[in-house]
Amino acid sequence: MNVQIEESWKKHLQPEFEKDYFVKLTNFVRDEYSLHQIYPPGKLIFNAFDLCPFDRVKVVILGQDPYHGPGQAHGLCFSVNDGVQFPPSLVNIFKEIKSDLDIAPPTTGNLSRWGEQGVLLLNATLTVRAHQAGSHQRKGWEEFTDAAIKALAEKKENLVFILWGNYAQRKGAFIDREKHLVLTSAHPSPLSAYNGFFGNKHFSKTNGYLKAHGKTQINW
Repeated sequence: MNVQIEESWKKHLQPEFEKDYFVKLTNFVRDEYSLHQIYPPGKLIFNAFDLCPFDRVKVVILGQDPYHGPGQAHGLCFSVNDGVQFPPSLVNIFKEIKSDLDIAPPTTGNLSRWGEQGVLLLNATLTVRAHQAGSHQRKGWEEFTDAAIKALAEKKENLVFILWGNYAQRKGAFIDREKHLVLTSAHPSPLSAYNGFFGNKHFSKTNGYLKAHGKTQINW
C-alpha cells in the first residue's frame, strides 16, 4: 500500500502498512472522505510525521482526536490553522507557557513551529467526521499511533513524552521511564486545567532535560 508519509517514518512503520487493521482503516478513511466532511484535509493526515522526521524527534506531545470544527484541524494535536480562534485547551497551554517561561502568547495557534523543532504533536486518532467528536475512534488509528510511539520509545533515548490527561497517560503507560522523561499532569481542557495542569512547568522541565542531554532546547 502506498502511504504518503515522510520517508524516515515510512521506514520505521512499514510493517504496519501491511497489516489487516491498516488495510481496513485505509478503506474506511477513504470511504469517509468520499461520503462526508472529514478533518483534517486528506493531505494533512500525516502532517505531524511530515513536519517532524523520526530522527529529529526530541519531544512527543500526545493528544486524542483532531478538532472537528471548520478550518481548525491540520494534523497536529492542540494546534489550529493560522487565523483560527484558539480553542480553550490551547488558550490554557499558552497561559502555562507564559507562567512557566514568561513567553507571551503568540498571535497564531499554529504550532507547526514546534514540529519543525522536533516536537511530534501526535493525536491518537488522525481523522474525524465534521462536528462528530470521536467518530473515527476504534477504527485502527490507535493501533497505528501506538506503533509510532513504541518505535520512538524503543529505538531512541532521552526523549520527553508529555502526557496530559488520563487518556494520554494510559496510551503512554509502557514507555520506559529509565530511558526517557515522561511528564504527566491533568489535561489543559477548562474542565481539568485547575486540577494540576496549571503550574506543571512541563515546558521548562522539557528544556532542562534536553539541555542536560546535549540537545537544543525548544523555543516555545
